[in-house]
Amino acid sequence: MSTSSMATRLAQQMAESQAYWQTEAGRSLWETQRACLGPLVEGRKGGHSLEMSMGPTLMTMSAIPHVIRWSPTRAAAESSSTLVCPPDHLALPDRSLEVVVIHHWLEHLSDAHHVLQEAARVTSDNGVLVLFGFNPIGLNGLTQRWRKQQANYPWSGQWRTASRLRDWLAFVDFDVERVDYCCFRGPMSTTCGERWEALGRRHNLPLGESYMIQAQRRQRHAPIERLKFGLRAPVTSSSLGATRTGVSARYHSGQRRLEKDSESE
Repeated sequence: MSTSSMATRLAQQMAESQAYWQTEAGRSLWETQRACLGPLVEGRKGGHSLEMSMGPTLMTMSAIPHVIRWSPTRAAAESSSTLVCPPDHLALPDRSLEVVVIHHWLEHLSDAHHVLQEAARVTSDNGVLVLFGFNPIGLNGLTQRWRKQQANYPWSGQWRTASRLRDWLAFVDFDVERVDYCCFRGPMSTTCGERWEALGRRHNLPLGESYMIQAQRRQRHAPIERLKFGLRAPVTSSSLGATRTGVSARYHSGQRRLEKDSESE
């Protein structure tokens, strides 16, 4: 498949997903996912972040000044500052982002391994990689198989367990720091009930409709230790010149003394 045809297909998938996020069920799920993400990113300041999301942006509560949104095509981009590129070839430097969020895209990409590898590449040593996915072992996940035949979002995607993505992250040298489950509702309910949500989140029960995986790089670069010199007084240009001159004079004087000693021998 060519790059242009793949981008067109991804843009179509993104457009089809918007109808779900506008429903009561989609809005309720998005709100609980945003509540899960909030405590993780609120305390991070400075730098840059990337959000590859199927739904509305989740990073509105972040203190990071530069939040980059990704889009497969320019036509689907929200603004002129949106990053438009293939998901498995992100046009960003290595280890340049404090937060990278992949929101349900891994369930709809044939090359999900490569996309995850790219996301890991651009995450900084102290940054965090966040993955959102539908939980196949949750209450609503039990009906995913027969609903998948309808080919409607989100049932058309390939749902994977958090354990499977843990293995994928280990392959790119990332460790899972935490898995949070969110949106606890029955098969016939369209909203995530506050009572069930509070209970499920308190005990982090693996029955939520969605999960959020927080991962960080396993091998981080060691910080550079700079050599510090203890100076009793501030160094000025004149003192530096005198110091260099004094050292140079003593060096040449000692060298001439050694030459005289060798001649006398």
